[in-house]
Amino acid sequence: MATKKQIENVVTELVGDEALPFIFYIRGKKHISEFIIAEELDQEIHRTRHILYKLFEHNLVTFIRRKDRIKGWYICYWDFNEKMIPYLMEKIRVEKVDQLNERLSREEENYFYLCRNACTRMAFEQAVEFNFKCPECGEVMGEQNNERTIEFLKEKIKSLKVAKT
Repeated sequence: MATKKQIENVVTELVGDEALPFIFYIRGKKHISEFIIAEELDQEIHRTRHILYKLFEHNLVTFIRRKDRIKGWYICYWDFNEKMIPYLMEKIRVEKVDQLNERLSREEENYFYLCRNACTRMAFEQAVEFNFKCPECGEVMGEQNNERTIEFLKEKIKSLKVAKT
């Protein structure tokens, strides 16, 4: 069973803060009607459905659809798919490591230029196109020492890799 903090981290990362009340409302309940969810959380049904479908895209919730015999409408009944939290945590971690590795290789393979006002930062090839002048303020751009950025990225990657174990 996932902790509240793990659920918050995954839901916030994948869908956003606005989905947290929905997840925590349906957590531990079975087959909750979208109309009940909307009413209990004081939300419009369209907004409720929108957020639930966003959660469904990431397999955080499941639903069954039944036809109301009186009105003839289809109503969805929702459940929280809590067993997906560890899998999604790992998926997020791996994606972050991949993104940081890509950024690290860009930082290590390029020279970057920055103006005095820090308006714009660009790689050498792009700086040449602008004649080493900032397109924002017109100041001459100088080479940036990105050793601290590289070191930060390496530490971040290392900490994410350690988090796996």
